[in-house]
Amino acid sequence: MDIRHRAYRPAFYGLMTALAMVLSYLESLLPPLGIPGAKIGLPNIVTVVGLYTVGYKATAAISLLRIVLTGLTFGNPSMMIYSFFGWVLSMAVMLITKRTGLFSPVGVSICGGITHNIGQLICASLVMESTAVFAYFPALLPAGIIAGALIGIAGGILAERSKYYFRP
Repeated sequence: MDIRHRAYRPAFYGLMTALAMVLSYLESLLPPLGIPGAKIGLPNIVTVVGLYTVGYKATAAISLLRIVLTGLTFGNPSMMIYSFFGWVLSMAVMLITKRTGLFSPVGVSICGGITHNIGQLICASLVMESTAVFAYFPALLPAGIIAGALIGIAGGILAERSKYYFRP
């Protein structure tokens, strides 16, 4: 399948969304990382690959659809809200860092991992009406860096290997 042909794009975007949902489900089966609420972010592999292959508009649509469908299928409304806050901030930062050309997919993903945590802390501070939740950030920072690096490595490799199928 040559994704450069317009007729195949909706089907491919559906497959990317489904893959992100499967990765999200698989992630829910993994044991906790030792930091409450911290996850590796497996579905973000699809986000990194998307940013480097199909562009930011399609990637944003795929990610947003994944958040909603995963929340409705495996989660709850509060999970969707926290995910959405993290996603908005991390997507904006990943797009900016990618556009600078100064960062590899690993660097872009690390920035996304850190800002995703910040976005979720902002959401928590609004929900709890307290800034005390930001005391949790020093524990989340290394988790965001490590998870972002792992996701960036995997996403970068997959994006590089799949460039034949996509327009740069």
